[in-house]
Amino acid sequence: MNPLIRLSRWGSLSLALLGFLFSSTHQNILGQEGAPDTLEIHPLTIIALRPNAREAESLHLDHLGYMAHDGGALLNQITAINSIRKSGAYGFDPVFRGFKNDQLNVVLDGVQSASAACPNRMDPPTSQMAPNMIKKIELLKGPHALRYGNSFGGTIHFLTDSPHFSEKGEAYGRLSGGYESNGQVLRNEGMAGYRNAWIDLGLFGAWSQGQDYQTGEGQIIPASFQRGSFGLQAAVELNENQLVKLSATRNLARDADFAALPMDLREDDTWLVNLNHKVYFPQGSLKSWNSSLYGSFVNHLMDNLDKDLNPRMADAITQAQTSNIGGRTEGTWKYARASLFGGADFRIEGAEGERKREFLMGPNAGNILRDNVWQGGQIQRVAVFSEYQLLALGIRWVFSGRLELNSARVMDPDPDFAGLYPELSSLQLNPGISVGGSRKLQDHITLGIWLGRVRRSGSLTERFINYFPVGQDPYEMLGNPQVKPEINNEIDLKVQWESDNTLLHADLFAAYMQDYISSVIDPGLNPRMPTSPGVRRYDNLSQAMKAGFEAGWKQKLWTGLKFQFSMAYTYGQDLEREEALPEIAPLDLRFQLMGSWLQQRLNPYLSFRHVIEQNRISMEFGETVTPAFSLVDLGLSFQITRNIGLSGGIQNLLNTLYYEHLSRSVRGVASMPIYAPGRSFFLAFSLDFMSLKG
Repeated sequence: MNPLIRLSRWGSLSLALLGFLFSSTHQNILGQEGAPDTLEIHPLTIIALRPNAREAESLHLDHLGYMAHDGGALLNQITAINSIRKSGAYGFDPVFRGFKNDQLNVVLDGVQSASAACPNRMDPPTSQMAPNMIKKIELLKGPHALRYGNSFGGTIHFLTDSPHFSEKGEAYGRLSGGYESNGQVLRNEGMAGYRNAWIDLGLFGAWSQGQDYQTGEGQIIPASFQRGSFGLQAAVELNENQLVKLSATRNLARDADFAALPMDLREDDTWLVNLNHKVYFPQGSLKSWNSSLYGSFVNHLMDNLDKDLNPRMADAITQAQTSNIGGRTEGTWKYARASLFGGADFRIEGAEGERKREFLMGPNAGNILRDNVWQGGQIQRVAVFSEYQLLALGIRWVFSGRLELNSARVMDPDPDFAGLYPELSSLQLNPGISVGGSRKLQDHITLGIWLGRVRRSGSLTERFINYFPVGQDPYEMLGNPQVKPEINNEIDLKVQWESDNTLLHADLFAAYMQDYISSVIDPGLNPRMPTSPGVRRYDNLSQAMKAGFEAGWKQKLWTGLKFQFSMAYTYGQDLEREEALPEIAPLDLRFQLMGSWLQQRLNPYLSFRHVIEQNRISMEFGETVTPAFSLVDLGLSFQITRNIGLSGGIQNLLNTLYYEHLSRSVRGVASMPIYAPGRSFFLAFSLDFMSLKG
């Protein structure tokens, strides 16, 4: 049957169900007085990064989360998220339901992001989210959360802590440190601040470093890195109705090994600055107006000087920079049984860079060639958006819309690239719309459904990359400035059953994609590097589809015990080439048993993960079958005093040799993927003085 007909039938059935179906939210849409509170009721996951010792469950990062050096690595705690790994320890690039790169909207505090300066995404946007300045992470599933940007496959929302004020001035702070045996990873982070009745100022710092690690069978994987983050968050209460916030983050990375790439990261220096103003209106329907301006600037240097190449044909160095400058303004209106959000945002994204190749052998020995990697590519986005939440007929409705004008051009075109395309600029209008709602069917059962259709224009890489091997195979990639926007038509269904001690849920989705952005081998183009088998040009596939589910079960047992079970699976199909879509993780199952004793001061856990064999692979992109594996971890945390805590454990207890399906292969070693670390012991401490006064 034609996929368009199938989608139409799904849509008709879904619209019929909207009158009495829909999924539960994590909050009640009505406050105690019957007026709506500000909230999200899209398909949503809030991850708790290891419950702290004073709470059975927490939506906040604790000291182990704060010490992480890569925001992308934290996301792997969500069963539905896996990561493309080109390094054993750095720059994990998230994939959710098979959506990746710019198909996922990564934002900080609803507005800010960063662009990877490395063409190979050594520095994806998630790597720039400094964990020690983050309070929680939200995963907004599907093309439904349109307030925060073009959510094609989902939105990953990093949120910092809200400011706190005190009538009496007080200092506060924390300090954490830890060590992992496999790879000799040393981590530490801390913060110190001061607050009074009108100001809250916090200073943050973190440093991590590691060496090569051993796999379960003793192989050495190059994985050394050095990573630091430093920043401040300041909030000033101008009066009882106005608040100004400023955040500034300085990230740096040095000498990070990327075993799967032809170069290693030598230096990565990033600034993220955000200025926010919020005003509250005590009278009338308009309750608040929130505006932000931000800038993100990445300076990236990589080279092959430390690569063990035999023979060494050339020394290569790439220097690249990206910038993101933008802003957002949004108003919030509240009515008796509804909330309205409306506003506008803009973003100017640019990239430039050059690869220098000095030939040491062969006919070009002694020559130096310079390649224009990004061609000064620039994308400007201007958009208006709105979201309306309504409680009517017993249904919690959500209507979201976004209209984006996307303009792209190159500032410094390469002559060969310009000769391939008659037009190097484009202007595209991308509408997005989502409708959904939820209804409680019985005391314990809630059912929800969402429909969304969103268009996404090509990224800087998809439009302007200039003969650079940035895909999952060794082919050099060539951008296409005339690539058409891809379209995602998606339906999400959620069923939830909840009682005092039990929570069961299942999230199902199906996405039919038109003009799906992929790449095709162009035999008429010659690669720049002799080691490349050819050139792939970005282009549109007429149609593709993805479908799958996430499911979970949380259960409180007895005497302080509880467990949680989760699983996730995605099926992807290239309907044009009639084969599996590439880079889709296999079925993932996870089980965790946790205890909480001594007034929640002693918290042990045992976790088990099993991933099945991935034999649905893309022959077009040279994927190979990934074997199944099972992992066991165990750990313990103990809160010695109100301010002092210890934790420790063993990761990969059984010393299993395994690798993830999305891990790339070690460069120069035939059929050797980047195996994950073998058994590793870890120990960490935390000193928490969030209120030093008294």
